[in-house]
Amino acid sequence: MKLPWSILITLCLFASCKTPESVSQNSETQVTENQDTIKLVNDELEYEVIIIEAGFDSWMARRAKPKNFYTQSFLEARNIQYVTEWNNRVVSSRYNNNLYEMSINYQQGIDYGFEVNYLLYHYFVFFEEKYKQKLTSHIPRF
Repeated sequence: MKLPWSILITLCLFASCKTPESVSQNSETQVTENQDTIKLVNDELEYEVIIIEAGFDSWMARRAKPKNFYTQSFLEARNIQYVTEWNNRVVSSRYNNNLYEMSINYQQGIDYGFEVNYLLYHYFVFFEEKYKQKLTSHIPRF
């Protein structure tokens, strides 16, 4: 099965022009972090994820559980729920289109890897907290 050529999640509310502060590698996935910008690129799997959001990086440092707290299957299950509701809100006129501007191309059954699932899950939790939105009935434990 051929993976989509690109998964691009751009949640643009604030863009920082600062140079990258750190770059780490997990397998073939490259994670670049600026203040308020996280970018994951995996050329082998042909995806790119960009999260640009004021406060997300500092929120992650304060609130996110360590990576070993989660399993990839847990994160995938939650992300499917979050992405489904997010995409429903993108096409619905009942929700603020300034919050839900772009759909997310995340498909069940594709292995995006732990790092993508970890960051995407935490972005949804951050988004719910920051914008007082409830995307699912899931209540994260901190």
